[in-house]
Amino acid sequence: MKQRINNIYLILIVAVMAVAPVVARAQADSTSSYLLMPLVFDKQQSAAVVSQEPGKQQPGLKVDDSWIDRAQQRWGRTHDTRYRLMINKPELVPFNENVLPKPPKEVVVETSPADAELQVEPRNLATEQFKPIDRREVKVHNWLHSFVGSLQGTQAYISNNWYQGGENNLNLLADVQWDCNLNQKLHPNWLFNNTLHYKLGVATAKGDTLRNYSINEDNFQFSSQVGYKAVKNWYYSATLFFKTQLLNSYVTNSKTLAASLLSSGELNLGLGMTYNYKDQEGYKTLTLSIAPLSYNMKICRDIEKIDPTKFGIEAGHHFKHSFGSTVEMKFEWKITPSINWKTRLYAFTDYKYVQGDWENTLVFYVNSFLSTQIFTHLRYDKSRPWNQDWRYWQFKEILSFGLTYKFATK
Repeated sequence: MKQRINNIYLILIVAVMAVAPVVARAQADSTSSYLLMPLVFDKQQSAAVVSQEPGKQQPGLKVDDSWIDRAQQRWGRTHDTRYRLMINKPELVPFNENVLPKPPKEVVVETSPADAELQVEPRNLATEQFKPIDRREVKVHNWLHSFVGSLQGTQAYISNNWYQGGENNLNLLADVQWDCNLNQKLHPNWLFNNTLHYKLGVATAKGDTLRNYSINEDNFQFSSQVGYKAVKNWYYSATLFFKTQLLNSYVTNSKTLAASLLSSGELNLGLGMTYNYKDQEGYKTLTLSIAPLSYNMKICRDIEKIDPTKFGIEAGHHFKHSFGSTVEMKFEWKITPSINWKTRLYAFTDYKYVQGDWENTLVFYVNSFLSTQIFTHLRYDKSRPWNQDWRYWQFKEILSFGLTYKFATK
């Protein structure tokens, strides 16, 4: 009975081996393909080697290696089955490792135009020279810098007999931003981000009899965040934010000064928590700072020529000091390689009034040097005088096209 079962078992194996070449090609990537390959006798092996027990886990190494045991067990059963077949049915073993044909030698073919011949020589691998590996020194940057500069504008020419009338105009907008951030891959427990941003907009002023141009945008900003990791993406942090106007701007058809350097200016210091996130691809970056303890100072340097009440400062005073809370959120999303969106939401309150800014910049890159930009700025300031149309709200929108230059360290 036992001999009959063994015969049936061998018949099934022989049937499998008959279709092995076809099945092996169809299942070349499966775990059972080795069982279906043609038999090749290499050397005599003992049962202890064939049924060798899988290696045990090293002490102190806490990993789930059960898949290794299962894979070794499958390989052991397959190898044992093939070897038992070679012992019981040696006539089914078509190949022996010692008598297998040698692989063809590699040759080098060279042409000889003068003799009209091809020279075939064996390839000498022992003496062949290989190019050495280019071992370039990897530069490590503790600080990551990025710079984006653009000069954009709009222009219109209208002849003096245009049926609808109108005036020639030229608007230029210069925008420069420099970021210097601590490399968190080298310093994972620290957060140190610095941003310097300046935007200047100049437009022709045909309606101004005293000047040929007017400044419609002049904003210098510096922000800094330093923090130490608390948990995951949260950091204990201190924040600093400062902004002012650099150039003088005047009321239309008047020599009255509307704004100048440090008139107005604003300084904000805060202590709290910061959430910092950046995805693995670098397409989305989010920074959220919450400062329950915050100090805010408004500045008007030239109170003789500029009314400080326009900036929420009492008449006759250069400064206004406030204590309260600050929230700032910055989000950047590289939607596609040619479309980039940045938004900034800032709010401060001393629990008597609220001041906030929401800035959005959508950039469409035509190529590496040309881009179109849409910028919107919505502002709410309850310390400013009441406006009949806008109340405490203010709004600005700029659409421009021009040159862009950027670089970054990685």
